[in-house]
Amino acid sequence: MGKYFEVDRSDLHVTRRAEDEPSALRPGQVRLAVDRFALTANNVTYGVFGGAMKYWDFFPTDDPTYGRIPVWGFADVVESAHDDVRVGTRLYGYLPMGDELVIDAGRVDADGLTDIAEHRRPMAPAYSRYANCSADPGYRPDREAQQMVLSPLFFTSFMIDDLLGDNGYFGAASVVLSSASSKTSIGTAWLAKERPELRVVGLTSSTNRAFVAGLGCYDEVVEYPDVADLDAGASTVYVDVAGDPAVTAAVHGRFTDRLAHSMIVGASHWDRAGDLGGGELPGPTREMFFAPSQISKRSGEWGADGLREKVATSFHAYTEWTDGWLTMSTPTGLGEIERAFGELLEGRVPPSVGLACTVVESA
Repeated sequence: MGKYFEVDRSDLHVTRRAEDEPSALRPGQVRLAVDRFALTANNVTYGVFGGAMKYWDFFPTDDPTYGRIPVWGFADVVESAHDDVRVGTRLYGYLPMGDELVIDAGRVDADGLTDIAEHRRPMAPAYSRYANCSADPGYRPDREAQQMVLSPLFFTSFMIDDLLGDNGYFGAASVVLSSASSKTSIGTAWLAKERPELRVVGLTSSTNRAFVAGLGCYDEVVEYPDVADLDAGASTVYVDVAGDPAVTAAVHGRFTDRLAHSMIVGASHWDRAGDLGGGELPGPTREMFFAPSQISKRSGEWGADGLREKVATSFHAYTEWTDGWLTMSTPTGLGEIERAFGELLEGRVPPSVGLACTVVESA
């Protein structure tokens, strides 16, 4: 019996636990036992944008009122009806918050496999690929928690910085990141800090100001009410991870034509997210960042292996740096996971904590 944590698609505070009857595998299918996964603000973003960005479509439910928010984590093959997929293989990829996933295995090779189920074909291929841990250059058994919590967010950060760098940061001398305490913003700031020509500015709440300032990856930390005090003399790129219309309006109003590019990344301030396009604002038209587009571009230029190696090298250095400020919490079982999700929604998870969830409770 598969057990899952689901949320009301129209109100993320409303949750339930659901069960699916196990089904016999068809030829080519494999059954995964979900072991561990991370919960971050990124998963809240998946829920907020579930309809618009098709996140609900990855793991369909019988009741359209409820959805299964995707998470990144580890699973083991426990049953296989595919000749090239061995029971016991440990995989890393996109999973439901539950204890089981059946996938239609395709593109099976030494690096992993792809779920080619009909309902997943319209989605970006990057989200349907499952990496074989034994062949993944980014995998370290002793750092599974860091990989779950940080890797998807850092990969996003890497592609944000890469896209902006690919465009010469649009000629900007500074980059301003909202939700500066979020792990996506921290990763982006850490990468941008390696560009000596850029000034890196973080926007955050008064509650998180000391934490953000102590990280050392921001040249300046500004509280949200003080956006009007930002130095608007230099051309600037805005990376919006908060998704808060009031903050967006303040940034655009402060920089106007000095804003070289305005990128929409997420909605960590999900409860205040409105029109993420920003409506009528001074400065450039806001553009939604879509990581798979840049992934596809770089995979074509560097090769898939080349991209993985570049990200892995950078990620290993990044995780060593995060050892100085990040601690892990391990919610165990769907009950604790439900509570952790509620705390995440309410902003009660400190930015210095990572949630590395374990689905199956110990006997």
